[in-house]
Amino acid sequence: MSKIQPQEYRSQLLALTAITALAGCVTAQPGQEFNDPIEPVNRAVHSFNVGVDRVAYRPASIAYGTVIPQPIRQGVSNMAETIDTPKRAINSFLQGNIENGFHNTARFILNATGGVLGFFDPASTIGLDERNTDFGETLYVWGAEEGAIVNTPFFGPYTQRHLTGEIVDIFLNPFSLILNWPNNVPAVTVTLADYAADRYDFRDTLDTVLYESTDSYAQTRQAYLENRRFRLGATNEEDAFFDPYEELYAE
Repeated sequence: MSKIQPQEYRSQLLALTAITALAGCVTAQPGQEFNDPIEPVNRAVHSFNVGVDRVAYRPASIAYGTVIPQPIRQGVSNMAETIDTPKRAINSFLQGNIENGFHNTARFILNATGGVLGFFDPASTIGLDERNTDFGETLYVWGAEEGAIVNTPFFGPYTQRHLTGEIVDIFLNPFSLILNWPNNVPAVTVTLADYAADRYDFRDTLDTVLYESTDSYAQTRQAYLENRRFRLGATNEEDAFFDPYEELYAE
């Protein structure tokens, strides 16, 4: 989801919430490694997303990656990460991780000032590395169940817990309270450019998953779940699977 959301997207968020509630009405079958009670609907949404990628995301990302030099793309991605850092700091505190909370706060202050609004990343050079977290992880720490898989238009797969966290994170980020449409157009533009950069950088892997696999929906679902569970520490797997939507549509 966009790190800062325009006002007209609020109705779409309510629709996604309704889809989440629908998915929760059915439970998974015993022995399943995933909870996908509305799989036919999710597959239809996945097909729609692949179509959007083919006609819009992929061509736009190739144009962006080809025209814009890599140092500029990296700077824009740094700015998108800086916009997201206050939310990460708040979630760290909500999870009881005080160290990460102050770490992310210091990282934001340094990059937003000395990094020229986050275009540069001086924080990493002194050991203040990126420590990503979200409200979905906060819910996990608080003991919330994973819930069912919900494949959302444009943004890809989520668990109910992760989707709820994404919605809360929009309002948890201080920037969404300070900036209103159209004042947040620059921030939204930076976020979209960051997504385009990710689609360009991972284009070979994404194209293989989306266009060359026998069942791209099943492979995407597995990759998402394994990656998400690994990130939360909810799996014993030594290596996380690559999730083709994680950086593109689920940030």
